[in-house]
Amino acid sequence: MVPLGALLGPSLAGCGILRADPHDAAAAFLDAVAQGDAAGAGRLTDDPAAATELIRQVREELRPQRVQLTLGEIRSGDNLASASFAAVWDLGRGRQWRYPGSFDLVPATTTGGWSVRWSPQVLHPRLGAQQRLTLREVPADPAPVLDRAGAPLLTSHTVVTVALDRAKTPDLPGVAAQLAAVLGRFDPQLTPQSIIAGAKAAPAGAPSAVAVLRERDYQSVRDRIYELPGVSFPTQRWLLGPDREFASQLVPGIRAVAQEQLENAAGWRIVTVAALGDEVETLAAEQPRPVPTLTTTIDRAVQSAGEHALDSVPSPAMIVAIQPSTGEILGVAQNRAADAHGAPALTGRYPPGSTFTIVTAVAALESNQVTLDSPVACPATTIVGERVVPNDHFVDLGTVPLRTAFARSCNTTFAQLASRLEAGALTDAAHQMSIGMDYDIPGVTTVTGQVPPSESLVRRAENGLGQGRVLSSPFGMALVAATVAAGGQLPTPVLIRGMPTHTALGPVAPMPREVADVVRAMMREAVTQGTAKVLAGQGQLYGETGTAQDGPALAHGWFVGFRGDLAFATLVVGAGSAGPALDASGRFLSALVPG
Repeated sequence: MVPLGALLGPSLAGCGILRADPHDAAAAFLDAVAQGDAAGAGRLTDDPAAATELIRQVREELRPQRVQLTLGEIRSGDNLASASFAAVWDLGRGRQWRYPGSFDLVPATTTGGWSVRWSPQVLHPRLGAQQRLTLREVPADPAPVLDRAGAPLLTSHTVVTVALDRAKTPDLPGVAAQLAAVLGRFDPQLTPQSIIAGAKAAPAGAPSAVAVLRERDYQSVRDRIYELPGVSFPTQRWLLGPDREFASQLVPGIRAVAQEQLENAAGWRIVTVAALGDEVETLAAEQPRPVPTLTTTIDRAVQSAGEHALDSVPSPAMIVAIQPSTGEILGVAQNRAADAHGAPALTGRYPPGSTFTIVTAVAALESNQVTLDSPVACPATTIVGERVVPNDHFVDLGTVPLRTAFARSCNTTFAQLASRLEAGALTDAAHQMSIGMDYDIPGVTTVTGQVPPSESLVRRAENGLGQGRVLSSPFGMALVAATVAAGGQLPTPVLIRGMPTHTALGPVAPMPREVADVVRAMMREAVTQGTAKVLAGQGQLYGETGTAQDGPALAHGWFVGFRGDLAFATLVVGAGSAGPALDASGRFLSALVPG
């Protein structure tokens, strides 16, 4: 037997022309059904309207990815022929429905050709008159979603969707205003305007989702919204964290992975259904498969410490924490001001300022320009090309060891070092520490940043100070700190254990251990004697501060560092200085046991 569609040319494929030979007629009919041409298949039968309707209904209900109908034996006489076939319906996610079938063919009454004698049994031998087919899923039992310690992270809860149908709402602005007033406590971004826009964007006859509430939250406001015209409240089960704001930038992606696992493991049934919707018979079934436990890398203490450290910060603020020895993402915290911009901790693109001198130092050390104690000039200002580069507050340290210039964030020193590098040296060093890497991490979307090569001496100087065209996310800068902490080996970031991370960039030569040791010593001095000495009481901490101008607004404040097996980056947008980032980092570290 040969699959139809592989051998049939366009002249036989669902064109609806009756065939003089029963074999050709049967082949053309099966090919039209396999290709989803319901009308073409219908025209090859003796009841085109009924055949077209049922074939279309079956295709729409089963939504197959591919249908293979293999023509078997043909038996023919003067006025009757019969054809057998083998069917394979590929329903996606590994689901295949196989069965044998057969149908009769009769001479057409008005031509010399043959047509399929139509009945529902043509599609399946047990499909009766006035019946239809339907595909029903058999849900799999959800598996636990755990944190790194093995404690439940996400658990199944009933949620209520507040849905608004504009076609059933005589006063859309009024209803939107009432919903915003009641639901704004759960989502400060919800406004009458956003609700109206969502309702108008929904397809005609389809409600828009205004908010999704936990059952207890819904019950607390139910009496104020239940009678609003055009508003409905469908319920379903969701995997949720301990509260609605916990790890808000990580939970949705983890939930999506868990949901995909559930969908892939679900069982299924194909049943015949009578005209009134009652099930008649199960034609095929497969039981759901066990769902593996999902273990994330989230450290509940680290995540909570980050969130609490940012609670009092009025401007957008964020902390990303990574374990250097494994690359595991321990926590991603944002305050509400940052949440209003999406996930800037993971995908934001900000100039990193002097925190980027970690990368500049690596490039200068690898090019043999300097060593840890090389004497370098740190004047109040310096000129690179036609660009005047000042130190913060025009601090003039004279000639000092490189370690001191780093600890005191000497812009003038690192501008000169960067200007003397090869065009792509900063880019290469940045890749060694993740910046510019494109990671595909199951459960989370990230952007590390960019460090383009430059032939311009001035541009290299600007880039070396974390300005110019250099951009990074807090996620990227946390990986920079993690690479130094790991002795120069770039950790591969991961959020869900057992689900590997991929990157489009090929293998990158690791940073030499001796270079990492030098940078480590400089980062330690920045805490003990430099710009981060306010954190000197936080144990064996290593780090670097940074401020970065980003347009006319106030400069962003950064702190990037590591302590023990914890690396992190803190960013406060528009802070004006590194002070708020240092304060938030201090609160974060104080809540954790020193490593």
